[in-house]
Amino acid sequence: MADVDRRPEAEAEYRDHLERSATVWDRWSDWYGMSERDFEPIREELLAQLDLQPGDRVLDLGCGPGVNFTPIMEAIGDEGRLVAVDYSPEMVAKAEARVADHGWENVAVERADATTADLGGPYDAAVATLSLSVMPDVERAVANVHGALEPGGSLAVLDLQPFQSGRRQAFNPLLRRFLQWYANWNPDGDVRGAIDDVFGGYELLGEELLGTAYTLEATRSPDR
Repeated sequence: MADVDRRPEAEAEYRDHLERSATVWDRWSDWYGMSERDFEPIREELLAQLDLQPGDRVLDLGCGPGVNFTPIMEAIGDEGRLVAVDYSPEMVAKAEARVADHGWENVAVERADATTADLGGPYDAAVATLSLSVMPDVERAVANVHGALEPGGSLAVLDLQPFQSGRRQAFNPLLRRFLQWYANWNPDGDVRGAIDDVFGGYELLGEELLGTAYTLEATRSPDR
């Protein structure tokens, strides 16, 4: 388990956010196909950036219904290992059904809180698509993933952010409220800042959807 020490009021806020996430994503689990299709080209390009090889061990953080499983499994083959975690029971059930439908024997899906769970490992790579920004403690979740990676292992991220520049920033309050309603987005979480702090930097790969979606890759250096 990751070492987590919070004030009682902060712990209560953390647990409330976590349970809201489970409720929200249970609700949306039957409708995730639309999001899966919309983001598929971005996810596939991001996973290609990892250059996964047969036999690699991969962690899928906040896996949802398993939208990343097929391209990962095509890359790592029967010799590899995929571990996927999500906190929504309905998402976990759908991910397990996807595994069963494909007959994958080297995929494990677990219901877990990515901040505090023992993620296992070490992993050659980790991926988090549209998941880190809805977690109640982004920095600790990133630190937990960092600790589960091999030195030299990479974390690939697809996530959302407010408009970063220009007149569209005037719409950020509305965008934040929408994301909080739709996805239980954490308005206090700073995914890019957390990754920069924990990994010591990252490569911004691209931005989409008028800059509200981005992809990045961060690598665990041997001395961190």
